[in-house]
Amino acid sequence: MSTPIYKRILLKLSGNALSSEGENIGSKALSHLCDEIVSAYQTGIQVGLVVGGGNILRGNQWSKASGVDRATADYMGMLATVINALALQSALEKHGIETRVLSAIEMRPVAEPYIRRRALRHLEKGRIVIFAAGTGNPFLTTDTAAALRASEIDANILMKATRVDGVYSADPEKDPTAKKYDHLTYQQVLSQDLKVMDAAAISICREKRIPILVFSFLEKNCIVNAVYGNSIGTIVKGD
Repeated sequence: MSTPIYKRILLKLSGNALSSEGENIGSKALSHLCDEIVSAYQTGIQVGLVVGGGNILRGNQWSKASGVDRATADYMGMLATVINALALQSALEKHGIETRVLSAIEMRPVAEPYIRRRALRHLEKGRIVIFAAGTGNPFLTTDTAAALRASEIDANILMKATRVDGVYSADPEKDPTAKKYDHLTYQQVLSQDLKVMDAAAISICREKRIPILVFSFLEKNCIVNAVYGNSIGTIVKGD
């Protein structure tokens, strides 16, 4: 196939995708991710990114472990996503790619405030846009933020890059009999409680008919293969 099948994608990265070598943000992991993102960008598509903060702090877990109230812990987690976004921005710009970080929590010295029209303009100008600080609200995950941003920017697909090569009936690292799915519907994900994304994120994508592709970021050329429509991971769409 000579041209990508998608014009605009929203790529969701977990914070743990940036960690390696015992570091919250590892140079090798960051370099690998940026190589994959740049390769996809160079096909001519428009790229939006949402990155989690779990490599630094997960609000829900931190709240339970520390006794800090959940809302405060979630805001702390949002700040962690900004740190990751700035790391990605710096690494991508070393490749000569113009990049913008848009934060749902206003912090003008390091990021632009999130404004939908501004995000669309950056994408149209060929800039990679990194959406940071989740939705700006506690009690919502970065998966929900990714689905929301994908909806707002009219992305053709939401791609979730994980350490696993798709969606399984159970945790493949714990259950060797777990079955990998190639195709699922939104309803199957919800009714079977499959750990693709949280229910709010699935519902947003279902309403807007945005397909979700879950695949492994560890494989070389993973994002390029995805944008060309090659069979990788698990695709979620339709009912």
